[in-house]
Amino acid sequence: MTCVVRVALVGAGSVEFTRDLVRDLFSFPELSEIELSLHDIDEGRLAVAEQVTRLAAEKHGARPTVTVSTDRRKALDGADAVINMIAVGGHAATSIDFDIPERYGLSQTIGDTLGIGGIFRALRTFPILAGIADDISAVAPQAWLLNYTNPMAMNVQYLAAVAPQVKTAGMCHSVHWTVHDLCELVDVPFGEVRFMSAGVNHQAWLLRWEHDGVDLYPRLDSVIEANPQLKRRVRVDMYRRLGYYPTETSEHSSEYVPWYLDRPGEVERLRIPLREYVDISAGHVREYEALREQLGRGEYIESAENATEYAPQVVHSLATGTLRSIQVTTANDSLIDDLPHGAGVEVPALVDGLGVHPLRVGPLPVQLAALNRQFLNVVELTVRAAVDADPHLIRQAAMLDPHTAATLTVDQIWSLCDDMVAAHGDALFPALRGPLRPGTSRRAPMPSLSDSKVAAIPAP
Repeated sequence: MTCVVRVALVGAGSVEFTRDLVRDLFSFPELSEIELSLHDIDEGRLAVAEQVTRLAAEKHGARPTVTVSTDRRKALDGADAVINMIAVGGHAATSIDFDIPERYGLSQTIGDTLGIGGIFRALRTFPILAGIADDISAVAPQAWLLNYTNPMAMNVQYLAAVAPQVKTAGMCHSVHWTVHDLCELVDVPFGEVRFMSAGVNHQAWLLRWEHDGVDLYPRLDSVIEANPQLKRRVRVDMYRRLGYYPTETSEHSSEYVPWYLDRPGEVERLRIPLREYVDISAGHVREYEALREQLGRGEYIESAENATEYAPQVVHSLATGTLRSIQVTTANDSLIDDLPHGAGVEVPALVDGLGVHPLRVGPLPVQLAALNRQFLNVVELTVRAAVDADPHLIRQAAMLDPHTAATLTVDQIWSLCDDMVAAHGDALFPALRGPLRPGTSRRAPMPSLSDSKVAAIPAP
């Protein structure tokens, strides 16, 4: 039986990702008559995305209704689910996020989640997210917003703050592939293991990992001890010191702590590839051009057939009521006890015909929660910079970023933020533009001492 469900893809011009998403959607027979609405601001990329979608449908024997529009509100009208995968500023903005910090001596690997790159990727994404939320509220109020755009924790926490009426869930495959690859490492079938992960996106932790009721961590320890090269990876190093395996790559993980990137010896020991995402981003451009040429020759090639992305699974559950478990980023509402309320946290969730239902985890191990709180300090200040229209909070977020603070002086951090604000210009909210002098930070209003329930301490 087929189910008609309407799905809007925002940022469909990210054609390689669109190709993977529609492949996964069409892999479900019940979605063969899905309504797909493709939106992008780039008409050329949007045309390629439409061509890919129609060819994928033909390959899988699907009969979707496909519409395209550069008008976002029109594209979102009546959607049951909105999949967001925008990249504001594209490769040019990514290059800025690396080049300017590098002039100050600040190295980055990925730059899309935390640190200077993550902060400014968020700040130029927030205005578009606010518009998407307004459109959903106006023309698709029951839709689920399934967000893939990084920085995940910042974007989801921002949406929870400015648009709590929009049903939002962050989608990321890092936990899936971490467990998948670890299972290969210890030679256990992925489909036979049980696991639980929680924390924040790109810095979550594999809290439990079992096969037939047996803890697999001792088996992993044996594999690591037998292979010295495994110890030359950041997240293996973190695992051996913190006791739980991080769920994101070493390249990502190295940026969120103060221990590695500003120490050349550690960069060499742990084989950390600096500026990696600049090459990845340039590769995406080349992949798009190659795909466009293939389509021009009448060729269509897609990757593996198995559905692995979470958003298509959510759409299938919404349409069919199928119960499944995934990982999501959502606002912390009594889900993780020792992380801040309202923070963007990553937890297990059940999905069914009614939507996404995050599951309570309780407290994290104390060392993991402590590290996550450092991460979330930067997230909170970045979100508050936009919500409160306070440009000082941008600089304060950068000052509290662990890697940035380990590398630069406060004067350098302040100057770097001025340069980044100037470079990204009109992409930021107007109130956040322009340079700032240290010493001009405004203090949030506090109750007077006479009104406060806390007695003033008399001067000696």
